[in-house]
Amino acid sequence: MAITITKKTDQARGQFNGGEILENKPIGFPREGGKLKPYSNLFYWSHAWSDEGSTIGLHPHQGFEILSFVFEGQIEHYDTSDEKWKPIEKGGAQIIRSGNGISHSERLNSGAHMFQIWFDPNLSKALEKPASYNDYRDQDFPVEEKNGMKIKTYKGKGAPLMMDSPEVEIKEVSLEAGQHEMPTEEDKIYSYYLIEGEVETPDGKLEAHDFLRVESESKLSLEMKERSRFFLVVNPKKLDYLSYYESAMANA
Repeated sequence: MAITITKKTDQARGQFNGGEILENKPIGFPREGGKLKPYSNLFYWSHAWSDEGSTIGLHPHQGFEILSFVFEGQIEHYDTSDEKWKPIEKGGAQIIRSGNGISHSERLNSGAHMFQIWFDPNLSKALEKPASYNDYRDQDFPVEEKNGMKIKTYKGKGAPLMMDSPEVEIKEVSLEAGQHEMPTEEDKIYSYYLIEGEVETPDGKLEAHDFLRVESESKLSLEMKERSRFFLVVNPKKLDYLSYYESAMANA
């Protein structure tokens, strides 16, 4: 089975402002360690949180599509195109298509938890485009409930979020206790971050903040020991362009 579990203890770590903001990173930057490296058009994945609140100062980005998802509390965002602070509430999201360059700053307010996930949209083309971004509220995203499963779709059928990175789906999946069959396609890679709960997989147990990567499987059987919540990103197994990470490794 092509299933890989990355425990929280095996993930990369990060912090800002003397530990006012902390991070565990299922996929860190290559220099940060951690077991997993970038794959497909998924380049970076951080879970960041702040107990007291803190700000990450103004810093630049180019090329990558940078997505932020707030699953507890509130964050705020400032960038050089709009020049004002804007809040993103729990359940909301933001995409920055950083294109040929943008600088921004982020503030995690007290009790905030968020994911920041970077995607590689083919940098050779992205760097030729002007930067742009969109903010979304919780209620902007469709929710479906069936068979003991609740699915909120951020990117995919019926969702408003648009990306240049091809064939990406992004969902939050809540499941009641019991056995569940998760649909998969063999030409895609499925990345699950367990936000809360306890889950048995064919390759072992998942606890909160563990990470599961699945590929080349026609189905995935999971047993929820209790009500559990995943964040799910789906990527193509093969790209029709050389990713930034592949190019960097080839030239290393």
